[in-house]
Amino acid sequence: MKKKIKAKKKVPYFKNEDNERDFWARADLTDYADKSEFVRASFPNLKPTSASVSLRIPRHLLIRLKERANQLDVPYQSLMKQYIARGVSKDE
Repeated sequence: MKKKIKAKKKVPYFKNEDNERDFWARADLTDYADKSEFVRASFPNLKPTSASVSLRIPRHLLIRLKERANQLDVPYQSLMKQYIARGVSKDE
């Protein structure tokens, strides 16, 4: 038994991103594309989004962190992020 091929609809022209966003929020993608035509996308230059946080730590700890970052020749905030990531991964 052959699978019935569904005719694809033509994607309309959008005046702006808001119109396009509204359209795709309500549209059935299978009416416009066949998943067998999909290709894996790669975005190697994207940086993860980050958020600013305010953190109060004892002054002596900040001084030690900056000294250690200087020894490693890395920015102290980058070192702090590495330490936090390492601590979080230990909890998993």
